[in-house]
Amino acid sequence: MFKRAVHVRRASFATVAPSSSKLTIGIRRENPSRIWERRCPLTPDAVQSLVHEENVDVLVQDCDRRVFPARQFVKAGARILPNLDPAHIVLGIKEPPLNELITSPVSPLSTASSDSPVPRTHLMFSHTTKGQPYNMELLSRFLSQDPQRDLPSRLIDYELLAGPDGKRTVAFGWFAGVAGALESLSALAHAHLELGVASPFLHTPRPHTHVALPSLRMALRAIGEEIVKDGTPKSLGPFVIGLTGNGNVSQGVLSILSELPIVKVRVEDLPALVNNPDADLHKIYLVHASPAEYLSRTDGGKYDRAHYYENPSVYKSDFATKVAPYLTLFLNGVGWLPGFPRLMTNDALTTALARAAEVGRARFGTIGDISCDIEGGLEFMSRASTTSEPFFKYRPPTLPAHLPSVQIMSVDILPSSLPLDASEHFCRVLMPYLKAVIQEYRGQSMEQEYSEALKTATVAKDGQLQGTHTWLEAPLDKWQRSTAQLEGSQRKKKVLVLGSGMVAGPAVQELGKRSDVELIVASNSRPEAEDLIRGLSNASACLLDVEDREKVSRLVEGADVAISLLPVLFHPSIAELCIQHGKHMVTASYISPAMRALHDRAESANVVLLNEIGLDPGIDHCSALSLLRQLEKEKKRVLSFTSFCGGLPAPEASDVPLGYKFSWSPRGVLNAALNGAKFKLNDKVMEIPGENVLEHHFPDVPISNLMKLEGIANRDSLPYADTYGLGKVDDLRTVLRGTLRYPGFANLVHSFKSMGLLDADPSSHVLPRSWSELARLALGKHMGEDIPAEPTSLVSALSNVVPDPQHRERVLEALQWFGLAPSSTTINDLPALPAKPVAPIDLLTLVLAHKLRYRPGERDLVVLSHEIVAQPASIVGEASPDKTEVYTSSLISYGTASASAMSKCVGLPVAFATLAVLDGKVVGRGVQGPTEETLYRAVLDGLQGVGLEMKEGVRRGSGMEARLGDGLRSTGVICES
Repeated sequence: MFKRAVHVRRASFATVAPSSSKLTIGIRRENPSRIWERRCPLTPDAVQSLVHEENVDVLVQDCDRRVFPARQFVKAGARILPNLDPAHIVLGIKEPPLNELITSPVSPLSTASSDSPVPRTHLMFSHTTKGQPYNMELLSRFLSQDPQRDLPSRLIDYELLAGPDGKRTVAFGWFAGVAGALESLSALAHAHLELGVASPFLHTPRPHTHVALPSLRMALRAIGEEIVKDGTPKSLGPFVIGLTGNGNVSQGVLSILSELPIVKVRVEDLPALVNNPDADLHKIYLVHASPAEYLSRTDGGKYDRAHYYENPSVYKSDFATKVAPYLTLFLNGVGWLPGFPRLMTNDALTTALARAAEVGRARFGTIGDISCDIEGGLEFMSRASTTSEPFFKYRPPTLPAHLPSVQIMSVDILPSSLPLDASEHFCRVLMPYLKAVIQEYRGQSMEQEYSEALKTATVAKDGQLQGTHTWLEAPLDKWQRSTAQLEGSQRKKKVLVLGSGMVAGPAVQELGKRSDVELIVASNSRPEAEDLIRGLSNASACLLDVEDREKVSRLVEGADVAISLLPVLFHPSIAELCIQHGKHMVTASYISPAMRALHDRAESANVVLLNEIGLDPGIDHCSALSLLRQLEKEKKRVLSFTSFCGGLPAPEASDVPLGYKFSWSPRGVLNAALNGAKFKLNDKVMEIPGENVLEHHFPDVPISNLMKLEGIANRDSLPYADTYGLGKVDDLRTVLRGTLRYPGFANLVHSFKSMGLLDADPSSHVLPRSWSELARLALGKHMGEDIPAEPTSLVSALSNVVPDPQHRERVLEALQWFGLAPSSTTINDLPALPAKPVAPIDLLTLVLAHKLRYRPGERDLVVLSHEIVAQPASIVGEASPDKTEVYTSSLISYGTASASAMSKCVGLPVAFATLAVLDGKVVGRGVQGPTEETLYRAVLDGLQGVGLEMKEGVRRGSGMEARLGDGLRSTGVICES
């Protein structure tokens, strides 16, 4: 049994001294963190009626956000107070913050025969009746082992108030339907703009921007009149809205859509409608799909409603094939329960999008999930959106790269967008029940209808769970046990992982091995986060919009270390929160100027912001520093430091143009091809501008006997002489860091660059009608002339930027393979072209992401190699080759079925570094890289333990410098000494 702990917490609430009082109703303010919650359970008119006709006092908790200004309540006879201590009956919309919940008893009525305090009554949507774990503490505040002493409050949940027919009577569903339809039409118009089309719905009013429903209807009616006059864009085809559900939500949708020129169609009419070139575009077509139209029985029988609810497992949904592909906008108004078939699974979404792409443009690209049932009927609906940001794009893991993302509107407080209309309706249906509660306090008889309804809706009374709600003992007991266990056991070290991308998996799994660590994985995709923690008893998943700074702040505050696996631009803002709350931070990314600027503040806050602890940078730092410290102990002087690293497809998966594949956006790789480089090689400082860094590459990097590799200089290598403690640059023969690729990559990408395919300037934008025009149009823009459409003209123009005939032939073959130039072979599997002019680099990114993605079963490869040439420090000057030693340290790792090589080599160092921070092994504070010996030793030891050991070797003689220099000269590099 649940051991109620309310009496333990009673000391935190004020108890009103026993004295007779007038019956008092309190209108509670809503949770301040819910910024769009402006609804109010009672209107000023209702308050006036209560004060003057029911002879009650009304208190209103001060709040400037409420839809009704305080002055209206004052005029109605209410008083504005900062708290509601004197209130017998407390009304709110949703559950309050725990620190604002008053459950202590209140003074008796002046008409009572006793002067003993009486229990309060709270009415709210408590979100406790399904055993929601996050609100079990709230429910526990209404329970007591000694109710005679504690006089705990009564809890009535609006959601349970129903009429004699069993249907809910106090709800906002109709208004959710109205607001959801408007928000979805607005989101759809935005999606169409991205396709280069302005639809009439671009002027759809967002519900919160109008005072009341009549003006919203008028605005939508004007859009309908525009459609009747001018029609919808022909390029979009017939405008078809799909709707599911038959409850209040769907009725609200139908009501607001009635302002448009609606023509209702059946599911079976959809294929003919959308394929009809003569369809009337001056109408909006609505298909209100019933379960009988999209559910089928796996045993071949016909749909029967009663049979369906008794045997849901016998049914499956065909919505993805019968309805979804033909819709312009889908509005979902049905909920879902476990055991019943989902309306659409993740796999079904893929099917729907594939078929929609075949049906026509802009089909099934926008969904308004008004039900907002996370991972419910629409499995891919992973999170709720907000009124501030009402829609988002989502790609489930099963969605192929060539299919578009889904735009989803899933605001979870839609009725709040219509606070005036929703509050007036709510107050009207609530008043009979409120008057019945008033009568109960006064000992008067109530109408049986309301008496029975209130009894059913009472979750807790007299310190006990009531009626059918006694089953909540189990989740309450579970909550109490977990709370007691947490308080009674040694505190675990908490790690917050922000992001659930490719590298997160190995990091989470490694951290989860430590029983003294509690993990929280926060992501904008709950399915991804839950997949990462599967099998880990010490980890939990959290849905997070990283733009929700308040929630991010709370998560950071509750952690000991925050790991940011978010895009680089978010790192500084996370670091700011870590400084604010005195928490440490770990990330794999380079130290940016914005991050470096936080050093002094982080140091003052006794916080370490640990960066550059992935692969490159990361393992390269750790392994280089380890080897260099060993040479320092052996009193060796470094003459040359050369380091190369690269992520590649395994050789068996590399037989494609570029010899390269992408597991994330190619834009980063293409941008890197535009960065200049500076290094020292064979006593010469060389600076290569970005436009030449690919042309002047290293054709042969001799670090493997099994693979031939080329290298590209990686930005400015010279600062690493100081980072690694190599000595002065002037005293070194070579300082070089580079990126590895298979041969041919640099020349081919340089040729793409030379012909304008990497141009990003607005003046370079092109609008090809087919992908095979891209090379010609980009080259023409780059050269400043129009190139005729004949294939021979492209070859002729290409000779101006790729003069070598043999290489030009390879470039042309690659362009044809990608589908970017005319070819005898038809390329059909390319993504859709944008509808407006776009920079060539963005178009090339789309094609590379599609054509060079990893296929199922293909492996990736990581290669990291350092070469250090050193000699005894006792030798003055430069020693002969027989006195010099060449030290190597290398890592070669292949991906496996469970994790890619890149994810392991980035995620695992992050995990081992985080554990080092948690265990107090990192002494430095402020913005740091992995330069402390205890840290990089811990990381290398951890990597060795999982099979990612650096292999070291030494030999006498010369290093690779001469070979690199010869190769560089063969490309015509210009050197400065």
